[in-house]
Amino acid sequence: MALSAATAAVMLTAAADVAGQRQAQIREQVQERAGKREIIHGAELYVPPRAKVKTLAALKKETERWNDRMNPKFTKQEIDDLVAYLNRDFYKLSK
Repeated sequence: MALSAATAAVMLTAAADVAGQRQAQIREQVQERAGKREIIHGAELYVPPRAKVKTLAALKKETERWNDRMNPKFTKQEIDDLVAYLNRDFYKLSK
């Protein structure tokens, strides 16, 4: 049994609405859990047991090393800004 184009369009629209509602629910749950400081699977900070970066100088060195693979390359100011962002939001290394 073939679907008419109008029926198929209605079904696709309904599926998109359901997917959008589910994404909104997930977003709300993440925000709620983050407010309660709960661990959210997949959102926690991953640090491998033998992390190479243990100092701010090492973080800058690794960032500069990865910059060698960038095209176009980051400027010195952009590297400093990136290191500051990574340290502030993820690494939290002392200066």
